Amino acid sequence: MLLTHSYWPEHSPPQRRWLSLVREFRWAGWEVDVVAPVAHYPNGRRNLPRREAGIAFSHQRGLHGETVRRVPYLRHMGTSSLARFVDQCFSAVMSVPIGLLGKKPDAILATAPSLPTLATGYVLSKVRRVPFIVEMRDAWPDLARDARMVQGSVKSLVERVVEFVQQRADLVVTVTEGFAETLRARGLKNVVTVSNGLDLNSIPFLEPPEIESDVFRALYLGNHGKSQRLDILIRASALLGDAFQLTLVGHGTNRPQLVKLARELNAPVTFFPSLQGPEVVEKYREADTCIVSLRDDWKSFETTVPSKTYEVLAIGRHVTAIVRGEAERIIQEAGGGDVVSANPEAVAQLWRELAADRGRLASGASGREWVQKHADYAQLAVKYMEKISALVRPDCAAERKQMP
Repeated sequence: MLLTHSYWPEHSPPQRRWLSLVREFRWAGWEVDVVAPVAHYPNGRRNLPRREAGIAFSHQRGLHGETVRRVPYLRHMGTSSLARFVDQCFSAVMSVPIGLLGKKPDAILATAPSLPTLATGYVLSKVRRVPFIVEMRDAWPDLARDARMVQGSVKSLVERVVEFVQQRADLVVTVTEGFAETLRARGLKNVVTVSNGLDLNSIPFLEPPEIESDVFRALYLGNHGKSQRLDILIRASALLGDAFQLTLVGHGTNRPQLVKLARELNAPVTFFPSLQGPEVVEKYREADTCIVSLRDDWKSFETTVPSKTYEVLAIGRHVTAIVRGEAERIIQEAGGGDVVSANPEAVAQLWRELAADRGRLASGASGREWVQKHADYAQLAVKYMEKISALVRPDCAAERKQMP
């Protein structure tokens, strides 16, 4: 049983990850129950037809034959962090009775950073007496300390709850090896890494940009929040003028401020809402470089890798990487682009150099080859299934290891 705050037919990081993993689980003959709210991501209200988004307290068949049990949600407007947290708390509470329906699972897996989902998973695992798996897609509770999302005693309570659940899980899964090492250093024993990735066969490999062009184009696709510090990109673009074009695609809590900043600086920036499918590929095709960005003043981001990293590497575009730690290592190991410090002058200088020597934009196939080896969901799912099988049926897992 998978507990998640976002699933198909939404378009979100947990949806992309888990729809791919569930497909592989189903192909291997596994039964999967998904407990998720009625589709309402990211703006807090249902935009899809009721039958497609799901109906609260009912279930529907997923794309790969999984059972999706729908949980009610609290309608809210916009991207307020508090409103989203209250909504997640409500859905997490309502997930308890819904998680008690149906056949008893062999294991329950809760995926975060929706922290209330972790508590729900813990409760259900105790009631149903099955192993509990925690998947940490972000570096919690370290990220809460860096972001100062809550203060004082409340902050301590959030950290204690997360650590309480992590310590009592039968298996903790991280998406980066760096955070796995952090948790092991805190005394957690059963920690494994199953990174983010993508379906490589669904990602085209693009020809390099034209060697001659009057305009240099940089592209960012993803969340527009505090974590990304996209104001650096806008300030860098303002230093470059009309021979440069920055395109920002997505949504997030900081988007209104970013639009205002671009207007104030008269920066050459174009904003687009979230795009899907062929529209995304077309944006990649138009770009000379694609940006992966995380702020450099939060220590937890040393063990964080933006999920878009793998897509940009696979599609063959040059990467402007404003990252450090594990994400920096991956970009350099894959030979996918340039790592630059998080300040507007440094970013602008890199783009000037790339515009003057466009041959550097031909990053080659090394990034795609790295993804094929390390981040293809077909392989990642096999590793995940092996870890779950070893937890649920350790005797059978030991027998398989002894087989020639």
